[in-house]
Amino acid sequence: MPPAQAEAVATELGSAAGLAIASASIVARDGVIGCWAHRGPDTFLTLVSLGHLPLQFSGSPWTTRVGTQVVTLLLCPPTHANAVALRAWLPFTAPQAVGLRKSIGCGDRLGLATPGHVRAVRQGQLFPIFAQQSIREMTRTGRTPMEVMDDATWGVFRAGWRGGFGADADHLKTTDDIDRCLEAGFVLYTIDPGDHVQDDADTAPPDALRARFEQLPWADLETTSQDVQRRYLDRPLEVGDIRLTLDEASLWRAAVKYGRAVAHTVRMVRHLAACWPADAPPWELEVSVDETASPTTPAEHYFVANELRRLGIRPVSLAPRFVGRFEKGVDYLGDLAEFEAQFRQHVAVAQALGPYKISLHSGSDKFSIYPIAARLAGELVHVKTAGTSYLEALRAVAQVEPPLFREILGFALARYPIDRQSYHVSAEPARVPDPDGLTDGDLGTVLDSFDGRQVLHVTFGSVLTARDEHGGYRFRDRLLAALREHEEAHYAALERHFLRHIAPFG
Repeated sequence: MPPAQAEAVATELGSAAGLAIASASIVARDGVIGCWAHRGPDTFLTLVSLGHLPLQFSGSPWTTRVGTQVVTLLLCPPTHANAVALRAWLPFTAPQAVGLRKSIGCGDRLGLATPGHVRAVRQGQLFPIFAQQSIREMTRTGRTPMEVMDDATWGVFRAGWRGGFGADADHLKTTDDIDRCLEAGFVLYTIDPGDHVQDDADTAPPDALRARFEQLPWADLETTSQDVQRRYLDRPLEVGDIRLTLDEASLWRAAVKYGRAVAHTVRMVRHLAACWPADAPPWELEVSVDETASPTTPAEHYFVANELRRLGIRPVSLAPRFVGRFEKGVDYLGDLAEFEAQFRQHVAVAQALGPYKISLHSGSDKFSIYPIAARLAGELVHVKTAGTSYLEALRAVAQVEPPLFREILGFALARYPIDRQSYHVSAEPARVPDPDGLTDGDLGTVLDSFDGRQVLHVTFGSVLTARDEHGGYRFRDRLLAALREHEEAHYAALERHFLRHIAPFG
């Protein structure tokens, strides 16, 4: 429906029904108009028809007069059952495979960010993955895979996005993780075998490496130590115009470091393939070894990708652990020249053994490496970011509800020494201003500082699950209510920030 016509329909229907209708959401199909509407704090999928309404939706029916016609309306609350019905009725609200299109994963820990993400995505060339969440994030925010999927569906519908989107079940470590996300309808599965990566191989002496090499689970890897050495030793590894090499010690090191991770990835992928419904659309795979202590050398990347390929595993993207530091909430920390030299070789490996996309996974606001990635990877790049949406939501709260932001910041400063233990971070609370010493207008500057941004980032789970003395949420409900009431401030903050992630890629 053309925008001018949609605005007219929203105005006329909204006036007649006492609803505030998001004109971008209006869609007509099978003689029924669907739209996203507000009435006070309540939101609805609203269906309008001169005749029969779709039976698969549940809601409150009533009639009203629009102009000279009496129409039937069904106000459907945003429940899981109605989200399932919406995905069946309007396929653009269901996720799809992304393939090798350059893409961006837009994590949303609050379930309200998708319309803001849509605003930014419309202005770039990255295919969006609007449903992206790791099991760790879901555990810390008290959400389920089904809720993540449904929130993305409602956000896509509300924003009127028709361009398709992906759904990434991120950082899956167990087959149970896969099962939960499969039930929710995720399409991209990011296998994280990081718990099986042996980082200490980087510093182990050759004799110890040789012994550990011989003890690898060769049956699970469907090969032998002798065959592995024949595959890699005494021959160059050609990737485009780049020649990589593995001598005996570096091969042992690569195999010891990543062999068990490869075996675990194969187990996970074969479980996924065995459980995937025969009538479902195709699934996709990312392999992520980014959250480890030591960098993945280009030769180690070659070893991992080549062994996966030998075992029939074909990812659409792979996330190595790059040189430098990718800390939560802040920009890349490291030597950009060294990063570029290594990244060039990683791209060459991906082109030769895939092709698959290089996934820029760790960290949040890694802006300084984007020009390098865009120039060297071209289409074969996937950007992931998650916590930054939560931080920009807090920026909106600082603007519209300063007292609430002060409370959250004070709590985060006290909680940070505990929560930082599960992250590689370097922020110091002493360098964050006392929230009571800041004017309302200066509160947002905390989110422009390294330390403030990181302190708020790593405490997201504690903020969202903290309880008061009566057992209710201390911050969560007020935070979500403020963002719903001031959605324009929220979406504008997200749009501004995500354009910085999207614009470098065209």
